[in-house]
Amino acid sequence: MNLPVQPPVEPMLAKPAGAIPDGDGWLYEPKWDGFRALVFRDGPELLVQSRDLKPLDRYFPELREPLLAALPERAVVDGEIVIAGEHGLDFDALLLRIHPAASRVALLASQSPASFVAWDLLALGDRDLRGARFEERRAALAASLREIPAGRPSQVSLTPATRDRALAADWFARFEGAGLDGVVAKRLDGAYEPGRRAMVKIKHQRTADCAVAGFRWYRDAPGELVGSLLLGLFDASGTLHHVGVTSSFTRDERRSLAALLAPLREDAMAGHPWRAWADAEAEAAARGQRLPGATSRWNRGRDLSWEPLRVERVCEVAYDHLQGDRFRHATTFLRWRSDRVPADCRYDQLEVTPAYELAEVFGSRADGGVR
Repeated sequence: MNLPVQPPVEPMLAKPAGAIPDGDGWLYEPKWDGFRALVFRDGPELLVQSRDLKPLDRYFPELREPLLAALPERAVVDGEIVIAGEHGLDFDALLLRIHPAASRVALLASQSPASFVAWDLLALGDRDLRGARFEERRAALAASLREIPAGRPSQVSLTPATRDRALAADWFARFEGAGLDGVVAKRLDGAYEPGRRAMVKIKHQRTADCAVAGFRWYRDAPGELVGSLLLGLFDASGTLHHVGVTSSFTRDERRSLAALLAPLREDAMAGHPWRAWADAEAEAAARGQRLPGATSRWNRGRDLSWEPLRVERVCEVAYDHLQGDRFRHATTFLRWRSDRVPADCRYDQLEVTPAYELAEVFGSRADGGVR
């Protein structure tokens, strides 16, 4: 490739904030829940780079032709790879793509094709645009993308954007029902700063009481420090489901947890609601299910073995949203709830987000998608 911005390039990042920033000079966009991707195109050559600077092309072969059709002949574009499922964005479907077998990837690509949502332009032709104002980069991106359908899902789309904070707040509330994470705010006069947290992200924050059913040892000190707690919620039939982990502890707290949980390890597997998982681990990993003992989709050699606990303790955690029947991201531990019993930890305590039609979020308009 012979581009003014050569790969690899660290993407510009966002820092969290508790509220949508107010005042002049901001552009607001929906926060997509997918794989961050930088696309480098030089004529027929195409490279899709991940946030951690690795190639993504082999995992999303169905994007090659749409990207070549939509992008300028020579350009570097920042955006997100997403998969639109029946009930909104499907992050689990993205995770399944990280698979060593090309035949498996091809099958999944035909069943659940991915899309690319563009939002920034780092280079166009012979111009390096990283030092240009974001307002200029956004306009150039909107003008250079070809055949972007408006108002319906497309495999290559320009993300919606607005200067109206009230509309951004409305998006924050409504778009979650389509599987989006929140809102991102960007300075109109800002340059593109690789690797720096120069944007602002506002995500949903909620709390839940969860049953603690197991834990994993800390990677550097197995047998001494607790790495993460395995969390569970009961459904209406009384089945305890693994919904995620919490691992936001200091080193001293990890050591204290090991002592605190030691009594709960005694005879923990006898009658444990997840006792069958040990035998099912190999089958679950092959199917891509996320179970406490299953191999990691990101690093298949990583040890994710777990230690069962008698299900007797409850903790309160902060989370952003659910993906299917489990927490999308790792949660933040808040406190132990000695006033709760595990049976109180049910799905019905969680806030239900009304569904929202994803097609209403995708697409651009003739004015560059700024509303």
